[in-house]
Amino acid sequence: MNSDDVEGVTRERIEAALAAFEPRAAGEDVRDAVGETSASPQRAAVAIAVGRRRDGVTAFLLTVRPDRMRAHPGQFALPGGRVDSGESAAQGALRELHEELGIEVDEAAVLGRLDDYVTRSGYVISPFVVWVGDLLDATIANPDEVAIVLTPTMAELDVEPRFVTIPESDRPVVQWPYAGSLIHAPTGAIIYQFREVVLHGRPTRVDHLEQPVFAWR
Repeated sequence: MNSDDVEGVTRERIEAALAAFEPRAAGEDVRDAVGETSASPQRAAVAIAVGRRRDGVTAFLLTVRPDRMRAHPGQFALPGGRVDSGESAAQGALRELHEELGIEVDEAAVLGRLDDYVTRSGYVISPFVVWVGDLLDATIANPDEVAIVLTPTMAELDVEPRFVTIPESDRPVVQWPYAGSLIHAPTGAIIYQFREVVLHGRPTRVDHLEQPVFAWR
């Protein structure tokens, strides 16, 4: 896909790419990243919220968490969080999108999903691709959860990630380069799979990709 095609990715194109992809769900009994089995994993969901910026370019929403947060302060993140009792993972992703960024859309906006990602801290994250259209530039950030709102373009997404080794694990650590930073798993892994599936039609899996040690807790 050339740069013009990337920048002009449409809702229909994204939906078609996701329809051709078979996502993997972790199930009820999961083996976490350190090899321990949990019969009652903590369920979480994130939204890859895609739309059109005012300049007409297709982009998605990425946030930076406040430094004062107890969990993962100052890190890049997709809108999302724990799935509440009685709601589906998709509903949880949409609720979190509204709570964090003030964007409210219904389940018809969900274009598809990617693979579950099991974290070192025992969460099973279910990623959903959500079309927010012109609302991409209409975010109202919740200061308790969001310090910065970013809108990476599809061209910025379409870069080769880095894979590095660490002595603490035999799995490669993924790093997505963006705006002079390196974004790690789980966010970096989910974004990488989104790029592979949607922009290139490749059924790339990411469950083997490691988180950096600082994100293990």
